Amino acid sequence: MARRSTADILEAAVDVRAAAREAGGGATGAAAVLAALSGVMEYDHASLTRWDPVRRRHTTLAGSYPDAATAYIETLLHRDPVFAVLRGPERDGLWLRDVPPRLLASSPGFRDVLRPLGITDGVAQCLFGADGRYVGMLNVSTRRPRRAPDAARAVVTLLTESLAATVAAGTEVRPSDALPPDLRRLSARELEVLAELTSGRTNREIAERLYVTPRTVGTHVEHILAKLDLPNRAAAAARAAARGIEAAR
Repeated sequence: MARRSTADILEAAVDVRAAAREAGGGATGAAAVLAALSGVMEYDHASLTRWDPVRRRHTTLAGSYPDAATAYIETLLHRDPVFAVLRGPERDGLWLRDVPPRLLASSPGFRDVLRPLGITDGVAQCLFGADGRYVGMLNVSTRRPRRAPDAARAVVTLLTESLAATVAAGTEVRPSDALPPDLRRLSARELEVLAELTSGRTNREIAERLYVTPRTVGTHVEHILAKLDLPNRAAAAARAAARGIEAAR
């Protein structure tokens, strides 16, 4: 395939945004977004996943990774050492060629999942909603000798808002049948904070994990206690544990 020009990449980016506007939060729409993204950068595997704050895992909306890689992304990636970097304050995505060798060596995801597939480049991009809530991920992987042009790298970063909207679409609809009735009163962000309370973490520690301020965490805790009619955070943690809600490691 001929090398994409900057004009081609920008035109493809417009197609991605158009697909994202029409996606509607379903698997078909997410697949259309990934298909349009292939015009920005040629890839061998890609996926869009949605973060489930209750089950503490990712759910694949659309993707082309083998089953073992998909399973890792869904259930273990959020515990990988690389994930802490991905969710860091920079939020610009992490391209494989830019990952320090020591970090790669510590990553089961690269060592046991990507490297056996022959993956040599690609990007993992955490996606955040307008309210700062973590909503999911874009993962894109390429084998030799494919390398994303610099223009494609910049465009993928610029598309994160559209990609996040695709992943988050429909998640505001509540209550969910997966939740006990009392927890259906909580927002997605409040559920994340509630899960963190089960670990005994302080507001500052929770804030660092969720990339918000301690004051914001304190406000969420107040809302949780009021909505669940509980006297303190220990009681909230006990309620969460009884309902099967727990923090990720």
